[in-house]
Amino acid sequence: MAQIDLDKVLDKAYADKNLPTILAAPVSALKGVSDRDGELLQEAFGVKTVADLAKLKYVRWAQALAALDTGAS
Repeated sequence: MAQIDLDKVLDKAYADKNLPTILAAPVSALKGVSDRDGELLQEAFGVKTVADLAKLKYVRWAQALAALDTGAS
C-alpha cells in the first residue's frame, strides 16, 4: 500500500482532510502550488482538482518516462 506524509505534500488547510476531500480540492491544495498556478493549469489543461491533475495524461507520461530512467547518464 502506498504511503505519503500529507504534511509534506498538502497545504496546511488540507492536511487533516479525508482522501475524497483532498482529491476534490483545487490543485492549490498541494504544497507549493499557488492559486495562480491552479488557474494556469485550468486554462492550459482543464485541470481543476487534485484528481484532475493525477489523471492528466501528460503527468502520467512524464511519470512513466521517469520510471524508465535507470540513473545511467
